Amino acid sequence: MTVGVAVFGTVLAINSRGGDDPTSSQVVTSQPTDTPKTGDGLQADSLQFTSQAFGSDDAPATADVPTGWKSATGGTRPKYVDPTGVWQIRFDTRGSKQSPDEMVAAREKSIDEKDLNVISRDDGTLIYTYTDQTRGPRMGLSSFRPAPDGNRTLVEITVGGRPQDEAGLRAVLAKATDTLQISGTDVGDTRPN
Repeated sequence: MTVGVAVFGTVLAINSRGGDDPTSSQVVTSQPTDTPKTGDGLQADSLQFTSQAFGSDDAPATADVPTGWKSATGGTRPKYVDPTGVWQIRFDTRGSKQSPDEMVAAREKSIDEKDLNVISRDDGTLIYTYTDQTRGPRMGLSSFRPAPDGNRTLVEITVGGRPQDEAGLRAVLAKATDTLQISGTDVGDTRPN
């Protein structure tokens, strides 16, 4: 006869062959093993940042992105991705004649993803979750930063990951926003639409 009891990851098994023989019973315990932390999300306090240059010759830009995240493209729309491909940050420095709030509304309407849930649309930033057909639950934060006149958008910064990464994604967005520098005499709308 075997009796098993599981208590918070520890297993106690009592094996008995029956009868009155005290040596016929045996107690076996199993201690839990260290399990890798896979569901904790992107940890804000573990991030380190490196300044990256992008933009155009007329309007060069720099911002801090997480160290180790690489971009396959430069120019006015670089996207930096972590080595695992789970997290990313994308910049669009082409600007827009629309205000940040108008850009938030336009972005919300353009997202064609399953289970779209808008969490917030404040201060020129859209925060949302959705379900990606391949990667499962995802979260995006798209921030549209105003030009000095406040009437148009100077740059878009979007970070993406999983819903459990929210704190880390917010930290990445805040660092990129705080360190963003765009030079040039006329940073204007060069979007094709």
